[in-house]
Amino acid sequence: MLTKLSEDARRKMIWAEISYFSKWWAELDEQKRAMVRRLLKAGQLELVTGGWVMADEANSHYYALLDQLMEGHLWMQRHLGVQPSSGWAIDPFGHSPSMTYLLKGAGLQNMVIQRVHYAVKKHFAQQRTLEFLWRQNWDSSPRSDITCHMMPFYSYDVPHTCGPNPAVCCQFDFHRLPGRRVVCPWRTAPQPITEQNVKERAQLLLDQYRQKSRLFSSPVLLVPLGDDFRFMEASEWDVQFENYQKLFDYFDQHPELHVKARFGTLSDYFLALHKRLSAAGTTLPAVRGDFFTYADRDDHYWSGYFTSRPFYKRLDRTLEATLRATEILFSLTLAEMRRFHGDRRLVADFPARDHFLSLTAGRRNLALFQHHDAVTGTARDPVVVDYGTRLFLSILNLRKVLQSSAHWLLLLDKSQYHHNQSKPFLQMADSISAQDALPQKTLLMLSDEPRSLVVFNPTEQRRSAVISVVVDSPDARVVDAETGQPMAAQISAVWAEPSRVSTEAFQLDFVAELPPLSLVVYHVTKSSVGSTPRAQYTFSRHGNPTEVKSEHFQVSHLAEADIPLSLSNKHIQIWSSSETGLLQKLRLQSGLVRQIQVQFLWYGTTSKHDKSGAYLFLPGPEGAQLYSSSEPPLVRVSRGPIFSDITSCYKHFTHRVRLYHLEGHAGRSLEISNMVDIRSEVNRELVMRLISDVTNGNRFFSDLNGFQMQQRRTLAKLPLQANFYPMSSAAFVQDSTSRLSLLSAQSQAVASLRPGELEVVLDRRLQQDDNRGLGQGVTDNKLTSSLYELLLEDRRGGAQEVGGASVEHLSLLAHITSLCLCHPPVTMVTPSNSQLPKLRPFLPLGTSLPCDVHLLNLRTLEDTQEADTPSQEVALLLHRKGFDCSSAPQPALQCTWSKDEEVNLDDLFSPLQFRSVRRSGLTLLREHDEPDSVGQQTHITRLQPMEISAFRVELE
Repeated sequence: MLTKLSEDARRKMIWAEISYFSKWWAELDEQKRAMVRRLLKAGQLELVTGGWVMADEANSHYYALLDQLMEGHLWMQRHLGVQPSSGWAIDPFGHSPSMTYLLKGAGLQNMVIQRVHYAVKKHFAQQRTLEFLWRQNWDSSPRSDITCHMMPFYSYDVPHTCGPNPAVCCQFDFHRLPGRRVVCPWRTAPQPITEQNVKERAQLLLDQYRQKSRLFSSPVLLVPLGDDFRFMEASEWDVQFENYQKLFDYFDQHPELHVKARFGTLSDYFLALHKRLSAAGTTLPAVRGDFFTYADRDDHYWSGYFTSRPFYKRLDRTLEATLRATEILFSLTLAEMRRFHGDRRLVADFPARDHFLSLTAGRRNLALFQHHDAVTGTARDPVVVDYGTRLFLSILNLRKVLQSSAHWLLLLDKSQYHHNQSKPFLQMADSISAQDALPQKTLLMLSDEPRSLVVFNPTEQRRSAVISVVVDSPDARVVDAETGQPMAAQISAVWAEPSRVSTEAFQLDFVAELPPLSLVVYHVTKSSVGSTPRAQYTFSRHGNPTEVKSEHFQVSHLAEADIPLSLSNKHIQIWSSSETGLLQKLRLQSGLVRQIQVQFLWYGTTSKHDKSGAYLFLPGPEGAQLYSSSEPPLVRVSRGPIFSDITSCYKHFTHRVRLYHLEGHAGRSLEISNMVDIRSEVNRELVMRLISDVTNGNRFFSDLNGFQMQQRRTLAKLPLQANFYPMSSAAFVQDSTSRLSLLSAQSQAVASLRPGELEVVLDRRLQQDDNRGLGQGVTDNKLTSSLYELLLEDRRGGAQEVGGASVEHLSLLAHITSLCLCHPPVTMVTPSNSQLPKLRPFLPLGTSLPCDVHLLNLRTLEDTQEADTPSQEVALLLHRKGFDCSSAPQPALQCTWSKDEEVNLDDLFSPLQFRSVRRSGLTLLREHDEPDSVGQQTHITRLQPMEISAFRVELE
C-alpha cells in the first residue's frame, strides 16, 4: 500500500479496523510510519469508522460497542493524530440506530451501510431515498442525525457496486483478469484496457454508472472497489489502479460524455455529495428505526446468528461486567492513592502499570469479540476457541486487578500493603477452569476463626443482594465485620445430581446491604449445630417417585399429584405445575393476576436443500414442536427464608424459577435460569416460550444493544423466521393494564409469534453450512447457562408518540432490575490460614446516583507522555435513561430521579471531588473537549434523557 499510493497522488485507499492496522503499525520502522502519516495528511489514505473492529450491531451491548470505538479512536489519536469522520459498516448482518448514535457522538458526520433486507433496499431505491438522515427514535430534533448511504445491491464486492448488472461489473474487477487467481462466475472475463478497446469498455462501464445513479437523488456516485482478502499483492494494486486510470483519463478527454471519475475516499465522496445537495437546495429525508431482520434472498432470514454459540454470547457479557467493575475500582484506587499521599504519587509497591496493561488487554479482547463474525457465533471452530481463550484469560487477569485494588482500598493501615503476585491477599469466591467451562464456586473451609468475605457492588445504586458461597459446614454465621451485626442467612443443599445431596459441601446464602460502588467486609464462622435456617425440600416425579436421602435437610415428597406448586414473597405469588414444575400463573400484591405459562419447544430445520446454519434460521414447515420426554421430569421445590425456588430436571435442560424474600426491587421479579445441553441432538433448536393473557395484539418491544427499545410487529405474511429479532437485554409485551418484561443477561433471538407470547432461543445445533462463507455447521455446543428476570407490572396511560411511531422505554424498576442482573456483586475471600490485618469498608459515594442515571464507565486514560501508563485523567461516562412512567410500583422505589436536565456532578458523586471536568465527545478525543471548568466552584452539566455524556475528569 505504502509503495503503490506513493507512486501516484491520485490513488486513494480506505481502511476500517484498527485492531489489524495497529498490528501492522507495530511492525513498521519510523520511516514507513512517517509515510503513513504523510498519506493520511494528503488525504490519500483514510481510516473510516476507526473502531477496533467493524462491530456486529445485533448481539453487541452498547457498553462494548462504545468501548471498542473508544479503543480505536484513542489509538488513532495517539499514533497518527487523526480522527475519523465517516463510518463504513458493509458487513454486519443488519444495522442498529444505537451504533449510529455512538458514531454521531464520537464526531462522525456520515456513514455507509450495506446488509439490509433486499425488499427494503428495493423500496428505498424506488423512492430514491438510499441516502437519508438517520435519526434516533426518541429525538424530535435533528440533533442526532447522521447522513447515511445505503448500498443498493446484493453485495459490497466489485460485481455488485458499479451498477445493476453483476455480469458487466465483474468485467471491471481487474483482479479477475485471465490467469489471475479469481474468476468471474458470469463467464465473461475482464480485459486489460488498451487504446483499442478503451472506448467500448468506458461506454459499457458508464452505462452501469448511469443506471446506478438513477437510484439516487444526486449525480454524485459512490463505487466501492474492493472485497474480502484483497490488495494483498503488488500486482493486484497495479492492475486495478492502472486499468481504472486509463478509463478515467478517457472520460476526462471526452467532455461530451458528461462524467468525471476519480479514485476517492469516503470523505471525498461525502464532501462532493453535501456540496451538490446544498447547491441544489436538496434536503435528505429523515428515517427512524433499525434494519433488522436481514434477508439477502428468498426466505433466507439471518435470524439464526442472534443465538448461535450462546455459550460465548454469555461469556462476552461476563467479561463486559468484569471489565466495567475493574475499570471503576482501579480508577477509584488511583484517585484514593493520590489523595492518601497528598503529592499525587502512587504507592511504590502497587503495580499500576501492569494493571493498566491488563485493563488495556481486557478492553481489546472485549473489543475484538464485538467483530461481526465473533459475538455473532459465525466463526470457524478453531477461531471460536481463540476468541474464547482471549475472553477467558482477560477475565482471569482483570480479576487480579480487582483483587489487588480492593486489597489496598480495604487496609486500615496502608503501610501493611504488599503486592504478592503468587500469594494474593484476596481470591475470588468462584473459579473458571477453562475457556469453555462454567464458573464453579470455591469450597470455603470454616472454623471458629472468622474468614473475611469482601463484596464489591459495581452498580451506582444501593442494593440488597443475596451473596452465595459454598462452605464445608451446614452451620455458619455471617456478620458485618464493621458493626458485628449478624446477617440473615440460609443453608441450602449442593446437589451433586438432581436427587443426590453432596455431603461435603453446603451453599450459604446471606443478604448483603451494599452501598453504591462499595467494598463491604463480612466475617463467616462455623456456628452451633442447627443455628442457621436450612432450606426444606419437596420432590415430585409423576408415576416414578424418587428416593432422596439427606441427613442435613428435611426432604418430603408431594402427596397430592395435581395440586399446583406455589411460592410467594411480599410482592408476588406464583403457581407452577406439580407435574412439570413449569410456571402457570403469577399474581402481584396489587391484585393483578396474569396467566403466564412456560413451555419448552424444539424447532427443526427444513427438508429443502437450504437448511439452517450459523447465520440462517430456516425452520421446517411444522414450526415449533412441544418438548416431550420419555420420562417425567424430577421436580424439586426448595423453601427458605432468603429464597425459594422450583427446579425442573429434564434430559436437555434444567430450568429453575426463584423468588427472593427481599425488601426493595430485588423481590419484585422472578429469576429464571436454564442450564442447557443439546449436544446429543441433530438439526434442532431449543426455545423457551412464555404464553400469557396480555392482550398486546401483534406488537411487542425488544431492545437494541441494551440502549433503547424498538417496537416490533409480528406479521403473518412473513415467514416464521422473519419475525425473530435480536434481544441483548430486554423484551416486553403490554396492554392497557399490564406489562410483562423479560430481562436477560445475554443476547439471543426473541419473537412474539402470537398475542401474549414471548419466546427466546436457548441453543441451536446444526449439522450443515448455510452457504454464507463459514464452510461448517454449528456443532461445538457446550453446557450453557442463561439467566433472566421476569417482571410483571401494573400499567396505566399510553406511550409517547414521536413521528407516528410509539416510543417505549423500560420502567425504572425494569432498568434497576436489568442493571443488577447484568452487574452482579463481586465476591472475594481471604485465604483461610492468614493472620488478617484490620480491614475497613470502602464507601466512595455518600448516596446512590439518581436511578435514571447509569454510570456507564469510569475509565482511566493512558498517559499522553508515557505509553502503557495510567494518567491522572479518567473518562467519566454517564447514561441518562429514558423511562416509562405508566407503571409506578407500590411501595415506591428507594431511589430518586431529577425532573431537571441540569445536574451537579459534585453533588452526584459526593464525597468524591473533581479537580477538573471537561465535557468531551463519546470517544474522549482531545479535539472534542469543551473548555475546562477548573476554575468553577461547581460542575453543573446537562444530562438529557436517553443521552450518553462523556467527561474528561481528574478525581480528588
